[in-house]
Amino acid sequence: MAEQFNVTGMSCAACSARVERAVKKVEGVTSCAVSLLTNSMGVEGTASPEKIIAAVEKAGYGASLKTQTQANSNTNTPSQDEQALADKETPILKQRLIYSLGFLIALMYFSMGHMINLPLPEFFVNNHAAHGLAQLLLAGIIMIINQKFFISGFNSLIHLAPNMDTLVAMGSFASFAWSVYELFLITGDNVMRNLYFESAGMILTLITVGKMLEAKSKGRTTDALKGLMKLAPKNAHVILNDGQEVLMPVEKIQAGNIFVVRPGENIPVDGVIIEGTSAINEAALTGESIPVDKNVGDNISAATLNQSGFIKCKATRVGQDTTLAQVIKMVSEAAATKAPVAKIADKVCGVFVPCVIAVAFMVVLGWLLAGKNFGDALAYGIAVLVISCPCALGLATPVAIMVGNGVGAKHGILFKNAAALETTGKIQIAALDKTGTITTGQPKVTDLKANNISENELLKIAYSLENKSEHPLARAIVEKAQENKIELRDVENFKALSGNGVTGILDGQEISGGSVKFIGEKINIAPEFLNQAQNFADAGKTPLLFTQDNNLLGIIAVADVTKPESPNAIKELQNLGVQVVMLTGDNERTAKAIAKQAGVNDVVAGVLPDGKENEIKKLQADNKKVAMVGDGINDAPALTRADTGIAIGAGTDIAIDAADVVLMKSDLKDVSTAIKLSRATLKNIHQNLFWAFIYNVIGIPLAAGLWGFQLNPMFGAAAMSLSSFCVVTNALRLNLFKAD
Repeated sequence: MAEQFNVTGMSCAACSARVERAVKKVEGVTSCAVSLLTNSMGVEGTASPEKIIAAVEKAGYGASLKTQTQANSNTNTPSQDEQALADKETPILKQRLIYSLGFLIALMYFSMGHMINLPLPEFFVNNHAAHGLAQLLLAGIIMIINQKFFISGFNSLIHLAPNMDTLVAMGSFASFAWSVYELFLITGDNVMRNLYFESAGMILTLITVGKMLEAKSKGRTTDALKGLMKLAPKNAHVILNDGQEVLMPVEKIQAGNIFVVRPGENIPVDGVIIEGTSAINEAALTGESIPVDKNVGDNISAATLNQSGFIKCKATRVGQDTTLAQVIKMVSEAAATKAPVAKIADKVCGVFVPCVIAVAFMVVLGWLLAGKNFGDALAYGIAVLVISCPCALGLATPVAIMVGNGVGAKHGILFKNAAALETTGKIQIAALDKTGTITTGQPKVTDLKANNISENELLKIAYSLENKSEHPLARAIVEKAQENKIELRDVENFKALSGNGVTGILDGQEISGGSVKFIGEKINIAPEFLNQAQNFADAGKTPLLFTQDNNLLGIIAVADVTKPESPNAIKELQNLGVQVVMLTGDNERTAKAIAKQAGVNDVVAGVLPDGKENEIKKLQADNKKVAMVGDGINDAPALTRADTGIAIGAGTDIAIDAADVVLMKSDLKDVSTAIKLSRATLKNIHQNLFWAFIYNVIGIPLAAGLWGFQLNPMFGAAAMSLSSFCVVTNALRLNLFKAD
């Protein structure tokens, strides 16, 4: 299991790459993924947190271990996770920008005002030294306001890990230093020279504009996760042992506590209803807006809304064990992982800044050799520094992954990591477990054929007999009878004969129920009923025959019925170009009958649990990407073996733990939705990477003057500011994703 850390001091993708490299060198670390977007880091291995934190600090950044505790909910203090995701950057950057703009306007007035005939104070007229000193002071103030660029940039340079701030700091400082040199020359001969103080101030201000826009957009990418964290109520009404009701902070509730929820209140923790009925809106967890009716014995989840009745519940899972907490954990950890496609950008970002600095020096040297004066040559070099943007490359993948995960969570689809979000869209074959995935997993009575008695009478006798049995097929008959409000009669001498059927005495007469083989050993079954039993079996149903005093009463057919949404869900998968295969332990005849109803063309029947894993291996031949969709313990090996394991949310914890994707709504249609979302996210990542690469490919040669055009460093800074903002904004378009 990965340890989660908060990381501070990162400003661009080069920073996150530096932290990753430093942590991966720690003995015992097997993998490390750093998210610039959420300022978080996931580390796997045996290394102690202290060694990992020390490695991060040695690299020039800060780190702290995330704790699982929540802040005191009575004070409404946000949790640590909420604090980590809070947009702390935008307010600070906004304040810096306001101050910078004020001094920049004054600086531009002194540096360029005379060019458009703006009046200068009389003291400055023809006083070039004073004019230059005013610009120096104003530019210096702007540099002090934005000192973070210089602290971070030069500190990274000292650690031999230059980042984006290094480029900005070098560009601005070079403009300032050259202008100071020129200013000394002015004081010597009182001749106005080319000063670049306005470039020094403008570069910092424009980069701050871009940083603020980027921070604001990045804040929106985590909206879904922050929204999840705010769903759970802070307090709950708990019933004490003496029957007194008290308002208690949620984190103090323990498993086994009794709590009440009134209409309009959110459920505080996971539990089971012990009194009352209600309609529960589970949209917060499943994305399904239609309320679900809940009765005594039904499970409820934290953060869902009690819409109608007063219910009394028993807490089953609290704190970090609640469904909501697990959802938040999955989405958070997914944001801190890396998709395979991100490796390209990571490799580029790792060497990007040093290469840009080298290119800038070569550009200055090249123009000097070409006969340009040092001021003009330096301007080219500065333009190269400030137009280069590693952030656009570094943000291209994580912002899309974060938004994609958030959109998935809104639809009740949880991707456990970034790799799952990427690979789901590449699925070529979907192997579906039958029971609980294509079918309901709960046998239902489908047909009744009575012999010389009414169907109600047949159901009454079968109900009275099967009521004492624990067999799933017996439960189906009991449920059918209770739905029809059939009277239950008392059966004596009840016996269950394993693998055959059941017998008992009703009103002094022996009654029996069971398979065709079992009943056929007792009486001669008329051909008409034998044929009917065979027809039921051919349709994938189990025929149960019932007798009274060796007289056939009739047949009740029971089947694990196909979910209503399964045929459409399978058709949609096929329309996406995905081959659908059904895996089941049932006999081939039953399997084919269900497959026909669901629209599945390929069936593998009679498969044992370990056989499912082997079938996945076979399907993976020729490098086919295979997904396994299941819900049971016996599906866990196959879920793990598949390229993408998809667990139906209502399944077992073991199946969910083994899967890469969890469908909270237990709806097979969400498999195709997950594939569509994955494909949309991957397409968005490719768009982001293209624009980030093309921006730098065009921008750097343009700034270097290779196309015969001299780019003002200020325009370079403006272009750099907008590049990251555009990449993040493009990723936010994923919020427009529609499932249908």
